[in-house]
Amino acid sequence: MTEQNTKLGIWLMILTTFIFALQDGLSRHLAGEYNVMMVVMIRYWFFAAFVIAVATRKAGGIRAAAKTSQPILQTTRGVLLALEICVMVLGFTYLGLIESQAVFIAYPLIIAALSGPILGESVGWRRWSAIGVGFVGVMIILEPGFGVFAPAAILPLLSAFMFAIYGLLNRYVARRDTSATSFFWTGWTGAVVMTATGIWFWEPMSGPDWALMTVLCITGALGHYTLIRVYELAEASAVQPFAYFQLGFGSLVGIFVFGESIRTNVAIGAALIIAAGLFTLWRERQQR
Repeated sequence: MTEQNTKLGIWLMILTTFIFALQDGLSRHLAGEYNVMMVVMIRYWFFAAFVIAVATRKAGGIRAAAKTSQPILQTTRGVLLALEICVMVLGFTYLGLIESQAVFIAYPLIIAALSGPILGESVGWRRWSAIGVGFVGVMIILEPGFGVFAPAAILPLLSAFMFAIYGLLNRYVARRDTSATSFFWTGWTGAVVMTATGIWFWEPMSGPDWALMTVLCITGALGHYTLIRVYELAEASAVQPFAYFQLGFGSLVGIFVFGESIRTNVAIGAALIIAAGLFTLWRERQQR
């Protein structure tokens, strides 16, 4: 891996976080006007079409991409990600982009905590300390015990746990399947489960919102494509710290588009989570 490729991978990761921040803003608007299940369903239709188009262009076509010796795990991954997206988008509508993403960025710490019991990886006391600091950051954001605790505040935390388990399953299936196979299963299983549930919540959509939905679908496919390119160009440990740019971009969208504000406790909690996450990534790289 050359230094030039690593630099390009970093810039692509920053671009990817910007695309995902725009996607989150569009999701928040559409889910505020229409049922969340329907919005995610339409998004997955486009995603599945994109995945199939990518598979047909590779050697062996769809048959090669779909070939796996662990279909149950691959199906579980796809369904889990689809449900996680529903939970996160629902969180956007209740809490806004800033607070939802501030809690969600704790998912790398959850992955580190669960990598021991699920994958058998070693987690030393330093990383456990970082995980504890990150958890304190989440508690500062959620403020349990201060005033009336909003049950909706659990949504981004639940989403982070679901995404962390999805990430661990990615590592597990990667031992026997290629990334192309996992990508294919992610798309079509998500589309199937969302169609089976979302079709019952269909609502008429206005012309302007159909235009926004089209942009949402395009940004979703584009974001996944750039993310794939990121990990083709650079090691995950080199680019992962720049994934935190999504919180910054998402905050800008929340402030200037939706009129949100950054509360002091959210800023402090997010800073602790990011610091703990960066330390955890650094320790992982040192051990490698």
